[in-house]
Amino acid sequence: MNKINNTWFLKDLPEKSQINFQDPSSPVMEQIIILHDYTMFILLAILIFILWILIKIIPATLYWQNINENTKLEILWTTLPAIILIIIAYPSLKLLYATDESIEPELTIKSIGNQWYWSYEYSDYEQKKIEFTSYMLPTEELKNGDNRLLEVDNRLIIPIHTNIRILITAADVLHSFTIPSLGIKADAIPGRLNQVNFLSTRPGVFYGQCSELCGTNHSFMPIVIETTNLKNYSYFIHTETN
Repeated sequence: MNKINNTWFLKDLPEKSQINFQDPSSPVMEQIIILHDYTMFILLAILIFILWILIKIIPATLYWQNINENTKLEILWTTLPAIILIIIAYPSLKLLYATDESIEPELTIKSIGNQWYWSYEYSDYEQKKIEFTSYMLPTEELKNGDNRLLEVDNRLIIPIHTNIRILITAADVLHSFTIPSLGIKADAIPGRLNQVNFLSTRPGVFYGQCSELCGTNHSFMPIVIETTNLKNYSYFIHTETN
């Protein structure tokens, strides 16, 4: 199983001292980042307001008698936090329902977590079922520009601007299928089937890792998804089915 060559790709990786999310590559991840920034703005505004009140109150020697047993003031500081929570909760619930929304998939892929590698299966094609395993590349096999502990021998290749459904399970213990740039995180549970739906908006190579402690080699089972245009994807499928 070969990687698709002769195409310019972006690689989304965490960087040193990075505190923000990785660049999004799906509409859901874009909304997650917007919600995060929106919530952080509100929290910072509340923090600055409380600090300002403390700075004013602590050194003050005068006592304002209308603060105690002030019904209007107590109603205000009870209802105001409730309103702020509603303002935060409404977009959060919208996004939660959006991430769980069931779409009509154009491509279904099966992903199985094993100790300690991933196996994938394309079963939508009548000519031949495509199955392969994806192991982490050892350090001695890395090439220039490869990422240690993140590169794999076989990438999961998918087309852009296509509704993708990934069915996720595990063969032995709990695993977790996670790709931050695509907003994907789903537990792989033996005997159960989880699914995630997503759509990639740009070509690139997106890295993830198992996010559930699954044994001694838990940190050595990376996930690599390569998104490409439909022409290159069709060539890949044609090559694998013939």
